[in-house]
Amino acid sequence: MCSKLIIVPTPIGNLEDITLRALNVLKEADLILAEDTRTSSILLRKYGITTHMESFHKFNEHKQTGPVLEKIRQGTLVALISDAGTPGISDPGFMLVRECIAADIPVECLPGATALIPALVNSGFPADRFCFEGFLPLKKGRCTRLESLAHESRTIIMYESPFRLVRTLEQLAQVVGSDRQASVSRELTKIHEENRRGTLSELSLWYRDHTPKGEIVIVLKGRGKDHEMGQ
Repeated sequence: MCSKLIIVPTPIGNLEDITLRALNVLKEADLILAEDTRTSSILLRKYGITTHMESFHKFNEHKQTGPVLEKIRQGTLVALISDAGTPGISDPGFMLVRECIAADIPVECLPGATALIPALVNSGFPADRFCFEGFLPLKKGRCTRLESLAHESRTIIMYESPFRLVRTLEQLAQVVGSDRQASVSRELTKIHEENRRGTLSELSLWYRDHTPKGEIVIVLKGRGKDHEMGQ
């Protein structure tokens, strides 16, 4: 392989959810940039991958991007992974990809795991058109973002922390209506995977009584004709 940046998706839970191509790239790369080398070492050990790793995360990506570009220019094949899923989607990666493109450095992204697609399909809501919101703002701009979703006709996908899940479901209910259908996917691909569906009111009540744990994806049904007609 020639020197370039390759974005490599890694499993979101089950370590068997990785492609043969991804494993080959990680074995053949000269350097793996990992969000957390301790987390990624579990995956690499399972598949006997001994490629050198260095940390690349949101706290050092500004400092590390320049040196990484220089290494690729000098002939290094670099693979970028995050703790889980596809780098650049609510994980570090966007800045490095952007700077590589600006510097005319080849960038390749492999297909692979990401939590939003299984959660969308599991929800049973229309998947032909959807929007992905990632994590909602914690404070500044949060109300504005929530209000913008009230008139969205497409299925809406967002990530959330288990510590903020109930609050977010209650805020969504206030903005779009407590009877709007939604789905909460938790711990996707893991032993305790859970996909719970219902109205925003039902889901907020459930998780108020059943403390959620793990990674959370909320899927919200879009505004339909029944809402547009005020029914």
